[in-house]
Amino acid sequence: MVMLGRGRRGGFRWWPIALFGLFLVYYYFSNQQEVPLTGRKQLVDISREQEMALGLQSYSQILSQSRVVRQGEVVDTVRAVGMRIRRAAADVDPGFQWEFNVIDSPQANAFALPGGKVAVFTGILPVVENTDGLAAVMGHEIAHAIARHGAERMAYQKLVQFGSMAASMALGGMDIGTQRAVMGALGVGSQYGILLPFSRKHETEADYMGLIFLSRACFDPSEAPRLWERMGRLSKGAPEAFMSTHPSSETRIRQFREWMPMALKIRESYCDSQGNMVVQPRPGVNVRNGGSRVAM
Repeated sequence: MVMLGRGRRGGFRWWPIALFGLFLVYYYFSNQQEVPLTGRKQLVDISREQEMALGLQSYSQILSQSRVVRQGEVVDTVRAVGMRIRRAAADVDPGFQWEFNVIDSPQANAFALPGGKVAVFTGILPVVENTDGLAAVMGHEIAHAIARHGAERMAYQKLVQFGSMAASMALGGMDIGTQRAVMGALGVGSQYGILLPFSRKHETEADYMGLIFLSRACFDPSEAPRLWERMGRLSKGAPEAFMSTHPSSETRIRQFREWMPMALKIRESYCDSQGNMVVQPRPGVNVRNGGSRVAM
């Protein structure tokens, strides 16, 4: 018995990895759904009600700690643009309780939390320059919420944690130095090989869906690449794309230009000659997927 114990102590235990593999297959296929417009299969393991509750809790906390602009032209414009885009996305809206607020901050930023809680920072207003630029930013954030990217990110973070636990158990028979080295390498690998690329995938998907939404809402889609040209000038010195949670501005500009013919067709179908949304889109564009699908 003692001899057998010593023989196993320096080895690698395969059973935790095997169990994790079985769990991974079950977990993935039990919690799979499809992202609207793109058709990408995603992993979400919480209900919309749970997602909305989490988003509301975080949103309330952020607003309580921020300088919220309560009234004025900027607030009216942000809420009007947000609701207009929300109406244009009504066919894929999960039924969120949408809320749009303005935060007085020099950061050139905006965010959307799970459940449709959106905030725009005043620092981004000089960059957007006009209502169409604001629509490009807000369409992107609304797309994040509708695609349930926050819930999906939480699910993948759980998988990484479970995988780390399985790896730790598998390495338990090795010496401490080897365990630390391998776990450190796995941590870096999961960050740069799974989580960061997945965040960039979310950003690309939100760019694509947001462009469809703002085109349906009769904003000018050609402002989107111009916005990212301006954002690119602000982000000089940003980390390389493989280290960032966001694609580079150059990549986003190129993608927007590739999608522009589709966006212009959508706008033509959804809007009248005065730039107003029509009740029934004219034929010519596949309304379900925006006329095209993007590889995710």
